[in-house]
Amino acid sequence: MLQRINLEHILFLDIETVPETAHFNDLKDDKKELWDQKSKYQRKEEFTAEEFYERAGIWAEFGKIICISVGYFNFKGDIRTFRTTTFHGEESNLLKEFKNLLNSHFSSTKHLLCGHNAKEFDFPYIARRMIIHGIELPYKLNLFGKKPWEIPHLDTMELWKFGDYKHFTSLKLLANILGIPSPKDDIDGSQVRHVYYEENNLDRIITYCEKDVVTTAQVFLKLRGDDLLEDSEVKKV
Repeated sequence: MLQRINLEHILFLDIETVPETAHFNDLKDDKKELWDQKSKYQRKEEFTAEEFYERAGIWAEFGKIICISVGYFNFKGDIRTFRTTTFHGEESNLLKEFKNLLNSHFSSTKHLLCGHNAKEFDFPYIARRMIIHGIELPYKLNLFGKKPWEIPHLDTMELWKFGDYKHFTSLKLLANILGIPSPKDDIDGSQVRHVYYEENNLDRIITYCEKDVVTTAQVFLKLRGDDLLEDSEVKKV
């Protein structure tokens, strides 16, 4: 039962990713060929490999993480706060900083990671990028040999599926139908590459990412039947 989970034991997270280079022609020739092969099924005949490269950020083999935003609950008596922070900068460094957070504060068996569609995207993407950078996986992301009930991951999209494996619901849609207030977003996911490479404005992306972390926590509260967070309860640290 979700109600039995201590909210202070959950680390909510979201990542933003972009293609590893600003332009397709920045890739080495062998990587261009590999991208052509990898993307052929998705793009079919509608796009060339170069035209489709704007979407390369969704594959860990051809993209990179530019920020990881996290949020966690803190209770002091009747006072509830939800604190957010973001790791950003050079990818290997932000991954190491995120790993340090997991090892220092969210490493015991009681701790859980939670995201929206995170089992399909965020968790494996982070793990793959860590391996690419030669970073040993933290316990919470090392799933080798673990049984399904031993995996310390929660996924709000999976919770909303109720066993329906064909059903996909975006975080934005889920928040809307659950009556969760959502601030007017400055950007959406499809614009992240442009804002990062063309506008060089990482701050806008971080703000967007942190909003998604708060919304994911709100969805989780709603699924538990708890009161939603007020704006005054959300603190950036």
